[in-house]
Amino acid sequence: MVLFRRSRLLNKRNLVFLHSKSHDKSGNKTHHKIVSDEAGKTVCTNLSNGVTLTLSSGKYARFTNSSVIATLGNTSVMTTVVRKDESNDNSGVPLMVNYRQKAAAMGRIPTNFFRREIGYTEHEILTSRIIDRSLRPLFQPEYCYETQIICNLLATDGINDADVLSINAASAALSISDIPWNGPIAAVRVGLINEEYVVNPSKRELQQSKLNLVLSCTSNNLIVMIEGSADDILMPELLKAIKLGTKECQKIIQSIIQLQGMINKPKIKLVTDDKSNDNDEQFVKHFAKGKLHDIFTCYSHDKISRDNAITDLKNRMIESMTNRDPQVVSNITKIFYGFSKQVFRGLMFQTEKRCDGRTLNELRKIQCQVNLFPPLHGSAFYQRGQTQVLCTVTLDSLESSLKQDAITMLTSGIKEKNFFLHYEFPPYATNETGILTRVDRREVGHGALAEKGLRAVIPKDYPFTIRLTSEVLESNGSSSMATICAGSLALMDAGVPISAPVAGVAMGLISNPDSDSFDTQNFKILTDIAGIEDYLGDMDFKIAGTKKGFTAFQLDVKLPGIPMQVVVKSLRGAHTAKNRIINIMNEIISSPTTNKKENKPVIDTIDVPVHQRGKFLGIGGANLKKILYETGVNIHSEGDEGFSIFAPNQTAMNQAKEMISEILEKAEEPTLTFGDIYTAKITEIRETGVMITLYPTMVPTLLPNSQLDQRNVHHPSVLGLNVGDEIQVKYFGRDPVNGRIRLSRKVLQDPVTSVKNFNVTKETLDAHKTPVHGP
Repeated sequence: MVLFRRSRLLNKRNLVFLHSKSHDKSGNKTHHKIVSDEAGKTVCTNLSNGVTLTLSSGKYARFTNSSVIATLGNTSVMTTVVRKDESNDNSGVPLMVNYRQKAAAMGRIPTNFFRREIGYTEHEILTSRIIDRSLRPLFQPEYCYETQIICNLLATDGINDADVLSINAASAALSISDIPWNGPIAAVRVGLINEEYVVNPSKRELQQSKLNLVLSCTSNNLIVMIEGSADDILMPELLKAIKLGTKECQKIIQSIIQLQGMINKPKIKLVTDDKSNDNDEQFVKHFAKGKLHDIFTCYSHDKISRDNAITDLKNRMIESMTNRDPQVVSNITKIFYGFSKQVFRGLMFQTEKRCDGRTLNELRKIQCQVNLFPPLHGSAFYQRGQTQVLCTVTLDSLESSLKQDAITMLTSGIKEKNFFLHYEFPPYATNETGILTRVDRREVGHGALAEKGLRAVIPKDYPFTIRLTSEVLESNGSSSMATICAGSLALMDAGVPISAPVAGVAMGLISNPDSDSFDTQNFKILTDIAGIEDYLGDMDFKIAGTKKGFTAFQLDVKLPGIPMQVVVKSLRGAHTAKNRIINIMNEIISSPTTNKKENKPVIDTIDVPVHQRGKFLGIGGANLKKILYETGVNIHSEGDEGFSIFAPNQTAMNQAKEMISEILEKAEEPTLTFGDIYTAKITEIRETGVMITLYPTMVPTLLPNSQLDQRNVHHPSVLGLNVGDEIQVKYFGRDPVNGRIRLSRKVLQDPVTSVKNFNVTKETLDAHKTPVHGP
């Protein structure tokens, strides 16, 4: 119950402050501040981390079905909801979620040619996905109006993340709209820093955290969505974080409920055009019940044969109908697939077996193989049931790391990635045709999840950039988890010193549709789900980790939330399953290979004195380009004298070093003594000075005008100097910055310096006397 403690009328705009105190289910008090005026309504909530969450509506984007601006610290997101008035005949909820990060929100201008936001970055796609996955389960199955939710990043402070804020803003916008939605939900991020749990940590804190967990749940503590990664976190630590996040969400949910009460917009009533009747249902049951039972209990079926059998049964049922009116056929087809789902789920509770003959906690048959293609740095093949994945590893120099654009770098806090995974799901994996040039949201999401699962075991100081490519060859469920298994094998085959092998498994859920509770007798947890169990089930909980703990997790549900006991049982089942999978993988390869492949890249460093860098690099880097073109070796500068050398193999490294030796090779050079005077030969006259050499093999160096004479000289020609002339110069060593030789002719014209440097005897003077002839 909400108790309004006080209200007061302020100024002519009728501004009202309502301070309310509410109690969540755990008995904790939460404080909210409600602000209402003609321009809009606002609810403020103090979160556990000391930051205030503000939700406001009614002032901006008023043509939409609803609009909410959510602010956390100085990060603000505006979320709009728009639905069409015409219904859609699609079987799924026609929901589109788009998250857009704007360069202006962080005081930047896009760096592309058009200087505006173009396309979607990976960060935007992943954020859109977690918003969609949090909202979709709470739509009613009958809802069929095309709906679009747009989350625009208005401002960011570089401290508070906008992804979790966008989930809360979208939940508030749906709650105050006229759309019948079974929310609200709320989301928080939980970190584990120095063994302390932090709710909604800042970006700087998150970089030091061993856990990055995003959690969405409902008002009755049901969990709707989980997304996260961890550095091999233990199960008790993960469960504690989930419980803490669930508790924190209740504060935000209460604020959304208060905002909903202030707006008080009526919900539309859903009108279904389902013209089916009891006769249609009885017809489908009478025709298909026994045959569906036979199909789902025939354990020799695979994915394709089972799908073909169900489709053939549906076609024979329609052919037996006397009335084939399109509307009647559509209704009968809908009833048939609904009844198929009912029979499929019912057999789980009756037989404790699945449609492929496995028990509830049994894994599919697993096959592994490594080192498939010798020219590759690392490769692995992994098959589990009818899911096949081929992974390849490519090692390259650190300069080949994945650079993030400026906007993503500021919003995500990641500048570049030395390890990244590309997940490919070609259409032939499901016996289909399609476009190969486009990467859809699903591929981006599955690839990001697999990358999170493996990143925790990659050494932080590995001297190479690692690109892991996963291509799904066959798919019958859990292809992202198969990617983690194949990726772990391929990394070990490439000799990457990972800390431990990693495996992933997808857990499913079948609940009893006739029960409203989640007692242990009313739900079944499935280990290693196949495609049909994902499609006809209630949950897809992907979990990855080592034998010790967990590295990545992603929960999607079709129910309006699941209780904590389902999450606990799923994690326990996944922990047992991934350990069994790792044992099977260890029979093929259990640790990184130590035998050096001929094609494995190598790195080295070389020190080049500063005065030889010009000769080493060549004009415009011509020497480095020549080495790259002829050997494939990349050379990059490291500091003042050091260069890093990356070679694709040892043979190329040897060739490159030979070329470097030839470039730097020089004849024996005489040793020059600081302060001595030498005879220099002029090789070129320039406007700024003269080019001179002290010995035949010396590279000409510039003697500037300022060192030619005691007087100010603007051009060497005024001194009568010509090419080929010999002059006396004094040597002052090399410049410590650029390594150039420092010479001077001017100092020799000073009488004091001349007497100091020349021991002139009487005999020498007599020998050079010029006779004086008298008149």
